[in-house]
Amino acid sequence: MAGKGGKLMTRLRGRSRVIGQITRALRLFVPMLGDVLRGRYRPVPWAAILWMLAALVYLVSPLDLIPDFLVLVGVLDDAVIVGWLLTRVDAALGPYRAWREGGVDANEDDASTT
Repeated sequence: MAGKGGKLMTRLRGRSRVIGQITRALRLFVPMLGDVLRGRYRPVPWAAILWMLAALVYLVSPLDLIPDFLVLVGVLDDAVIVGWLLTRVDAALGPYRAWREGGVDANEDDASTT
């Protein structure tokens, strides 16, 4: 029984990591858009924007892998797919996160520092 409890805890820790990625992506995406629109951050993270767009389209689209009228399963598939898409957003925001935390000027050309 102790082995099963250990496996459960490992799975829960893995899920908390994913939830953390989703939360981080949602918190960072809007400030990133603001920095891009104001010209403070370049290059534009197109992958993050496209992944977020895909998540929004999937949420509002009437076409689902599993229809929402199958209440529990239909909503669960939306949560899983949108969650996965948001983890992709988080991964694509890595360079922006580093720029924001490190204060590195993303507009500088690497050749100008040599």
